[in-house]
Amino acid sequence: MFLIYRYLINICFPIIIFIIFLRTYFNKEDKNRFKEKLFSSSFDVKKNHNKKLIWFHAASIGELKSIIPLIKKLNRKNKFEFLITTITLSSSHLISKELSGEQNITHRFLPIDKLNLVKKFLDNWSPILTIFVDSELWPNFILEIKKRKIPLVLLNGRITKKTFLRWGLLPKVAEKIFQSFELCLPASKESKQYLEKFKVKNVKYLGNLKLAFENKTNSLNDKNKEILNFSKFWCAVSTHKEEDIFCLKTHLKIKAIHQDIITIIIPRHIDRVQNIETSCKKFNLTCQILSKDELIKDDKEIIVINSYGMTSNYLELCKSVFIGKSMIEKLKSVGGQNPIEAAKLKCKIYHGPYVYNFQEIYNLFNKYKISEEIHNEIELSNKISMDLSKSNAINNEKIEIINNLGKKILNDTCDELDKIINK
Repeated sequence: MFLIYRYLINICFPIIIFIIFLRTYFNKEDKNRFKEKLFSSSFDVKKNHNKKLIWFHAASIGELKSIIPLIKKLNRKNKFEFLITTITLSSSHLISKELSGEQNITHRFLPIDKLNLVKKFLDNWSPILTIFVDSELWPNFILEIKKRKIPLVLLNGRITKKTFLRWGLLPKVAEKIFQSFELCLPASKESKQYLEKFKVKNVKYLGNLKLAFENKTNSLNDKNKEILNFSKFWCAVSTHKEEDIFCLKTHLKIKAIHQDIITIIIPRHIDRVQNIETSCKKFNLTCQILSKDELIKDDKEIIVINSYGMTSNYLELCKSVFIGKSMIEKLKSVGGQNPIEAAKLKCKIYHGPYVYNFQEIYNLFNKYKISEEIHNEIELSNKISMDLSKSNAINNEKIEIINNLGKKILNDTCDELDKIINK
């Protein structure tokens, strides 16, 4: 099976090159660095040979955010260099923003999982420890790392039922892949159970590392901050297409109680902003598509955010937030977006019934009444209307419980990695 996989990678490689070149045209790849994925001559290896190198691979923004506190904590000892590989363009921007002040950290894009590239990559970087985050499993990398006896860790591993059933079609392959990991730290109890079914020996559930996420806000410009501080508003974040009308209907019901209400919509994909504006017109709602550094206009009821990386700036000022991809039944097996950022910024969180991707996190937040499940716009509008009448939607003590849990998970994770590093 692995021979077939390698054969297919080799056959498809010219097509992959073409696709990546094409993606640069649409600004979906870094025009200056995309060759890091394709050619060993572009790996641009820069390392201090006096320090041992730890390699983290996190595909995109969500996975990367979860390991930033961990890398910072490990880096305090100043003993190691760190290589972080990602796949997406947005993740490279996040590293520039979050880790620009850290020494000993290098970012590169992960090469295609083609055996000759894999071998050259490992030859050049020579990590003493490799850590794959979430569900990033590349067979050639994994088997070559094992062959070289480099310790391999699956960190915050996420194996869903769908993933388990897919791997279950090739049980021997799955066992060979997952048993290559010296340590697996799953993100949930469900993932732990699935990993154990693949006969992985060293599986330890410490909790979801995403709870250690550190919020960093770049405050809005003073004028917009002043407008929102003196306004009644709520946020709908990470919304998907089918939830636009739901949010607008919720706005209208809140408006019946609070006439000056402002609804801020931060869609999961900002290429939908024009569609949301069109929907607003159908409901006779005034709408502003707000780009970065623009001022909020006085007469707008719906503000649609047209730039990435701005969510925390609005949640910092917000009492109530609806988190999307949770009201769409057809997505119930992949539903839910990460609510941790909103919780740590002391927002009361509302979500629909379909939150499978973050079920354990939502169960925890629901337990402490940080989040609450709703089923329609009537329920949501009533909850938000009540929040708008309170001085605080969430008790600070509840957030401190979550923060302390995140710190414990972070410390326990560091302890487990230290055991491997110090072998």
